Amino acid sequence: VPERPTLGNTDYAFEMAISNIRYGEGVTKEIGMDLQNLGARRVCVMTDKNLSKLPPVNAVLNSLAKYGINFQMYDNVRVEPTDQSFQDAIQFAKKGEFDAYIAVGGGSVIDTCKAANLYAASPSSEFLDYVNAPIGKGKPVTVPLKPLIAVPTTSGTGSETTGVAIFDFKELKVKTGIASRAIKPTLGIIDPLHTLSMPERIVANSGFDVLCHALESYTALPYNKRSPCPSNPIDRPAYQGSNPISDVWALHALRVVAKYLKRAIRDPEDREARANMHLASAFAGIGFGNAGVHLCHGMSYPISGLVKTYKPKDYNVDHSLVPHGLSVVLTSPAVFAFTAQMHPERHLEAAEILGADIRTARIKDAGLILADTLRKFLFDLNVDDGLAAIGYSKADIPALVKGTLPQERVTKLSPRPQTEEDLSALFEASMKLY
Repeated sequence: VPERPTLGNTDYAFEMAISNIRYGEGVTKEIGMDLQNLGARRVCVMTDKNLSKLPPVNAVLNSLAKYGINFQMYDNVRVEPTDQSFQDAIQFAKKGEFDAYIAVGGGSVIDTCKAANLYAASPSSEFLDYVNAPIGKGKPVTVPLKPLIAVPTTSGTGSETTGVAIFDFKELKVKTGIASRAIKPTLGIIDPLHTLSMPERIVANSGFDVLCHALESYTALPYNKRSPCPSNPIDRPAYQGSNPISDVWALHALRVVAKYLKRAIRDPEDREARANMHLASAFAGIGFGNAGVHLCHGMSYPISGLVKTYKPKDYNVDHSLVPHGLSVVLTSPAVFAFTAQMHPERHLEAAEILGADIRTARIKDAGLILADTLRKFLFDLNVDDGLAAIGYSKADIPALVKGTLPQERVTKLSPRPQTEEDLSALFEASMKLY
């Protein structure tokens, strides 16, 4: 694209894409009016079985009823979705011929709804057409999608701001996803009242996702070091590498996490802390939705995908499950100790925001300082003691590495390239944290 060849064919530009965001206590009651304004006639409401009985879904349905919006409800979303659960939702969307979608829930619900909207708008596509390479074909999305309003009920994924939808690909036992600016929600309704029904461990694990989104996007490979440079702007990935705009959002989200996460976990009545974490999730989403994440997320996908018998506290599910935020944060001390040699000053800055005293710190110790700061943070919050505590052993490391290798969309954004031996060492270092 550039007139002058770029060094080693790296990119020379970045772009900013986010959903519209509306924030405020009780703002969910406006959804019926939004759909009226859009002229929507047949609306699909997606959620999961647990949430379908809780106040957030109630608030949405009341607003739809008040404004006479015709809707159908799909409450069969799976927590930590799979290719099969995505396809069930896609079939529902295709049959319903909807002209708008509402997703009420955490990342699992919002991501499922994004996929349903995409494939209903492109009915002749095969499922793997839009799935990220190398697992799928990673085709660019060129069909127009219907409006999607996302109502997050957790403070973690930031999925209401991003063009990414993640699922477990059962056959390969890995997590992968679809990444395209075209699938991002039209509007994210960020209503802090919805966080008041979140149990303690869900607040914690979703908060860890915000923490890692901020840390990974701030330390990711810079956008102008990413290759190849796309020959057409439609091929520029959603995850572009760290850039000056996403840096602002990532750092701000990190400061909010440092101030409010522990409070939000420890006191369900602390509305200020819960409201701020709800907003921090969107801030971090704006950051990583454009910069991307790297190794904590790349390694988390097999940690979730290969789960054996672990069932987390506070999650009402009928299957073994490692919550996404937990699977991401358990490798964070090892990962940032490994990546720090590339941008030590950024790692040190992050450690300081999270409470480390860096007045006498040496720049070459940045990774160890950030790793120790994270360990202390996790210990204070009663987080399981590493991968061993959730059912893994050294014998599982080859399978975990194998599951990380296809995650190139994120692992290539690590500021420091890694070999299979490096990944083995990182998993080994994450078996015990304390």
